[in-house]
Amino acid sequence: MNSVAITGAAIGDAVPAAVIRLLEVLWASGHAAYVVGGSLRDTVLGRRAEDWDLATDALPEETLGVFPDAAYENKFGTVAVRRDHVEYEITTFRTDHEYADFRRPHRVEFGVSLAADLARRDFTVNAMAWGAQPGDAPALHDPFGGAADVTARLLRAVGEPRLRFEEDALRMLRAVRLATTLDFSIEAATLAAISASAPLAAHLSGERVATELGKILAADRPSVGFRLLAETGLLEAVLPELAAQAGVPQNKIPGEDLWDHTLRTVDAAANNPIVRLAALLHDVGKPATQADGHFYGHETEGAEQARALLERLHEPRIVTERVTHLVRQHMFRYEPGWTDSAVRRFIGKVGREAIDELFALRAADNEGSGVDRDADGLSELRARVAAELAEGPVLDRSALAIDGDDLIAELGMAPGPALGKLLDALLQRVIDDPSLNDAPTLLLLARDLAAADRAER
Repeated sequence: MNSVAITGAAIGDAVPAAVIRLLEVLWASGHAAYVVGGSLRDTVLGRRAEDWDLATDALPEETLGVFPDAAYENKFGTVAVRRDHVEYEITTFRTDHEYADFRRPHRVEFGVSLAADLARRDFTVNAMAWGAQPGDAPALHDPFGGAADVTARLLRAVGEPRLRFEEDALRMLRAVRLATTLDFSIEAATLAAISASAPLAAHLSGERVATELGKILAADRPSVGFRLLAETGLLEAVLPELAAQAGVPQNKIPGEDLWDHTLRTVDAAANNPIVRLAALLHDVGKPATQADGHFYGHETEGAEQARALLERLHEPRIVTERVTHLVRQHMFRYEPGWTDSAVRRFIGKVGREAIDELFALRAADNEGSGVDRDADGLSELRARVAAELAEGPVLDRSALAIDGDDLIAELGMAPGPALGKLLDALLQRVIDDPSLNDAPTLLLLARDLAAADRAER
């Protein structure tokens, strides 16, 4: 991390002009207003802040009165204001009440106290505020020593850690994510409370888990976060399929098990959400298929487990399909003796849109296995695939010079399975010999294939 903590006096210079103007409008209207949350934490840390959040003693309807173009977003007191194509959230000071199922509060109470608002937050580094009451000079308000913890790169819960995590179990996953992405350590008592409270994370919705998982996967070294998840018991609570990999022997790197291999593979994977997810799940089927030191069919079992896991996390269908496809295909075997038509069939099986991701996954899998990223002829296959794609090969029925309507019109065939089977046979002929892809030739081939099929019956 190339960041250095800055002092409260320098924060004002780092706050964007648009945010300062929002604060000034609230102050001029007689309301206290402060910058809070992750943007302030990152500013104190010396990092570039992304999303700027504000807190105020103004009730939501009062904030709407100050900013007539704003929109009241939710029952938790958040008003959204758009300036220069950027949306800023302004939230009324509040105290959370009635947490249920270890998730979000069912009810909140609005208040006028900055101290109470900061006291309900998760970690000290997120429990700071920069701003003022009307008429006062802006200053840093840090009642829990968050700035010192930023300097020490330490995550510490506000107040009693167990209580914070019982209020909202997602805070435990956030702790792991922040430790991973900010290169922080978790303070001992806070870490112990996470381990003690980890089973509560099983109550979290799939969407909330998926959001934190995605941020961990996007870190420079996701393995840091996943090892923390495993060591604290959070992995067993939210991703038991992955927790099952610990202790499963691998004939890869001496002294390392399947879980070590998975983490090496994730770290080695290109920082692409699909590839990182596939790297995390590529061997998820191995524990269930382990027999005599082998894992026969683990890619098929793994694809099914990956699909179930991603559906539980409510990942978008297109993400689930792409990752599941990569898991199913990742055990391909290339031989230098492959013909050009074999390369084309490989492209057709994998799909043009998934080829680069599959190669990226295999390269990471190789590195995670302790061998060269281009082992197993990967660089040669990549070059041959690129050469074939440059020629614009026919890879599916849509590129054939004829379609089902032509066969119905010219050969008198009826719609149905036989028609589809014939088109697939024609596709294989064209993959083997692209010169056959013209309409008259294909119709002649189709007539002969259909006649041969009738003779066999």
